[in-house]
Amino acid sequence: MANTLDDLKNRRSCRSYQSRQITEEELQQVLEAGMYAPTGRGAQAPIIVVVQDPETIETLRKMNAAILGNPEADPFYGAPTVLIVLADKSRPTYLYDGSCVMDNLLNAAQAVGLGACWIHRAKEEFDSEAGKAMLEQWGIKGDYEGIGHCVLGYRADAVPAPAPRKANYVYYVR
Repeated sequence: MANTLDDLKNRRSCRSYQSRQITEEELQQVLEAGMYAPTGRGAQAPIIVVVQDPETIETLRKMNAAILGNPEADPFYGAPTVLIVLADKSRPTYLYDGSCVMDNLLNAAQAVGLGACWIHRAKEEFDSEAGKAMLEQWGIKGDYEGIGHCVLGYRADAVPAPAPRKANYVYYVR
């Protein structure tokens, strides 16, 4: 448990990546953690799309940057792997389920020595006609909402120190 608590306390978003690809073993460990995230009634409503193809990452980058309002930005910070978490909107807990998957992916990345960051705007990307066409091209059928992108890679910068925890974070009713 000590390692888990250390990983949780020391995980920080990574916004600068080396260009080299992560190993298959690291990828599979992170994905396994995502697949074991809690989901409402154990329905496993989310899915994870692994994108390591540079052209597809560039297409996603452009879509995400346009939604951000800065077409020249790199919202993925040069990460060589993008995990897209989508969740089945027919499930009443889909948003929470997908968020739990994202959290497991981020924490597992820390545990295996990778940098990771939750990148938003997946909802808007996959609500668009272009996003829906990508899902169809990838063979994904159903009514899915984009929950987030978990970008992965090796850090190109130092891990920042944690900010102090705010006062009154926890209230006790005993």
